[in-house]
Amino acid sequence: MEWKIIHISETDSTNRWLRERQQLTADSRQPTVVWADYQTAGRGQGTNKWESASGENLLFSILCYPHDIPANRQFTISMAISLAIVDALDQQIGDVSIKWPNDIYWRNAKICGILIEHRLLGNVIRDSIIGVGLNVNQRQFLSDAPNPISLWQIHGHETDREALLHAILDRFDYYINKVDIKSEYIARLYRRRGYHPYVDAEGAFMAELVDVEEDGHLVLQKEEGRQCRYAFKEVQFII
Repeated sequence: MEWKIIHISETDSTNRWLRERQQLTADSRQPTVVWADYQTAGRGQGTNKWESASGENLLFSILCYPHDIPANRQFTISMAISLAIVDALDQQIGDVSIKWPNDIYWRNAKICGILIEHRLLGNVIRDSIIGVGLNVNQRQFLSDAPNPISLWQIHGHETDREALLHAILDRFDYYINKVDIKSEYIARLYRRRGYHPYVDAEGAFMAELVDVEEDGHLVLQKEEGRQCRYAFKEVQFII
């Protein structure tokens, strides 16, 4: 995949920046990436904010045009970018996993968040914008986020953000063009094996991860043997 890569010093949101300029590349459908040194309004899922010191982390968004991915299989995009980031981080650190649906964890700490926005054309994905916030060189976190961590805090040295970006894009290109990546995604999931604590509308419980369905639903088996199926936000990990 031939990427158009744009580097900017500051914006409120790289996702919004790309969306506003999307018509400039709509005719060519060229995959485009914008990465910024600082986001004034970086956000996560829902109302969550993303803390990032200026010039220290990797904040970028990808505009891509998936080929014939049905709307009901849009979770493929989430799996592809999650696996791409895990592969790139594997080159520097161990113990990296994907916390369903697409947070990237080092042990029990969050190193990366992903926010994906799709537009549909009929029953297929017309285009996707994938926003990524990856903690790279930040040495201290001041927000009330429960468990952030950066590459610098793990291995103690600076990381070239642009080189890391290219490594992620290379792996994303690989996964987005692969026919079936679900087994690879499940193999890299956080808490893949054993019983762990969760909480849903019924309260706290212990459960084992059974599956992630094609549409992204998480399937857990509770200790009493009952299997439950969850959409995003319907269950929380207790960490």
